Amino acid sequence: SRSTGFPPAQLLFGTKIRLKEDIRINEILEEESRKAFQKRRNYVQEEARETISKIQRENERSFNKKRKMPQTYQENDLVAIQRTQGGAGKFHTKFLGPYKVVKALRNDRYLVEKIGEGEGPRKTSTIAEYMKQWANFREEWENDDSEEENI
Repeated sequence: SRSTGFPPAQLLFGTKIRLKEDIRINEILEEESRKAFQKRRNYVQEEARETISKIQRENERSFNKKRKMPQTYQENDLVAIQRTQGGAGKFHTKFLGPYKVVKALRNDRYLVEKIGEGEGPRKTSTIAEYMKQWANFREEWENDDSEEENI
């Protein structure tokens, strides 16, 4: 062009256009296209990362809102464990036991062993959420029985 002294293509691409299919121009265009694609992809990935992080924080906050700290048990404590399997029915007891805490594991988990004859597995692992002190369980159980007798 007269005002710049260079053809527009040379100003834009840094090379003179000789043919429609000039190899240097194709390389430049492909590189620009690749950079634009990577830039869009990086932007979308970063947005997704931030959204996931935000949702995880919201979920954690909502989950922990009503959650209480689990009770800790010592070895040889007597506990009742919640029935987690079994058919539906109102005649099934909700808890099995007594069980003795054999070993405390990490993350509020315990290995327990059944004492005496009764329903449930002989040895199992369970979490503190599904356990109650045996004495507390017995009191609740006896209260339920006395309420049924009053009916």
